[in-house]
Amino acid sequence: MQSQRSVGVFAYRNEWQHASLNIILTNSLLLNSYEEFFKKHDVTGQQYNILCILREHYPKPVSTSLLRNCMLDKMSDTSRLVGRLKTKGLVEVERNISDKRLVNIVISDKGFRLLEHIGNNLYKLDNLLQGLTEQEATTLASLLAKARESISTAEERLSAALQLNEAV
Repeated sequence: MQSQRSVGVFAYRNEWQHASLNIILTNSLLLNSYEEFFKKHDVTGQQYNILCILREHYPKPVSTSLLRNCMLDKMSDTSRLVGRLKTKGLVEVERNISDKRLVNIVISDKGFRLLEHIGNNLYKLDNLLQGLTEQEATTLASLLAKARESISTAEERLSAALQLNEAV
């Protein structure tokens, strides 16, 4: 009942709605905690995500389109985020010699130092879900992966059900 009130619902239509709303609520709590953590390091979660991607590709330069494809939040304005990281001195940006419309982005030494500093504190983020056992965390991760798969195939299931109903 407590989770129902915290999302403004007093009766769920079904257990799928119950699960969906609980995922949304949990996502919100996690995102807020992550943003508070990264704010202490003068970056956002999205900027941190970009720095991690750049570290993985270092020393090879990366384009904004590759960053966008690799980011957790696909809706991000990657160019704006890279601009802010450049202003902070965390990345180096140069025009692509072969295609002037593109830029090459590389993490800077300052960016590496920030990632190392943040890395020493990531246990604080891990602590958010350590109220679960390791087995429960594994089960949760598996169930969330299954939920993402269900979301990605929802349209197919709905279309198949509608076609079946029309045939009857």
